[in-house]
Amino acid sequence: MVQVLTESQRRKWDSSDDAMFYAEPRFVHHLDAAFRQRLTQLYRERIPTGAVVLDLMSSWVSHLPDDVAYASVIGHGLNARELSANPRLDRSWVQNLNADQHLPLESSSVDATLIVAGWQYLQYPEAVAAELLRVTRPGGQLIVAFSNRMFFTKAPQIWADGSDREHLAYVAEVLMAQGWPTPTVIAEQTRAPGLPGLIGAKGDPFFAVIATRPG
Repeated sequence: MVQVLTESQRRKWDSSDDAMFYAEPRFVHHLDAAFRQRLTQLYRERIPTGAVVLDLMSSWVSHLPDDVAYASVIGHGLNARELSANPRLDRSWVQNLNADQHLPLESSSVDATLIVAGWQYLQYPEAVAAELLRVTRPGGQLIVAFSNRMFFTKAPQIWADGSDREHLAYVAEVLMAQGWPTPTVIAEQTRAPGLPGLIGAKGDPFFAVIATRPG
């Protein structure tokens, strides 16, 4: 495993146990409708029918298209009640990735891993990226998506201090350091749905880093 961050870049303003912060479920959308619509469109384009999907750092919704059938959707998160309320998950487990980065999954067992608005809370992303490379099948994908929102006190310093462009470069750097090929990067401004969008209102900006494990 290749280290990318310094210890100071891993620090958070709130160093209390993450499990305590997420102890109560949050049955709300952290990203707006425009972002969620673009994310579902990306999943439709990128994830084939019948894939084994890992929704890492998930919650009560996975944003997958309702009309696409997958072999299995595996969920991970920090709140069991949120995960149990997610209708797309076939099974799930609770784990604090800032305390333990080992994923309880077999090597080469996943076709697509999704991380939505979660990477910004990882203090040891190098270890997580290495584990995701291990569990992903050759030709499988990792899709890291985020906007410009965060729980500021729970974001490591590298994310809290960075710009949108720097966030994209940082995610790509960590992935490539662990052996992922150069990823595809998406940076788009979404349009608000309905009438506001027609008159120029913007939605949450959409950013994604997509990497494919070599064959």
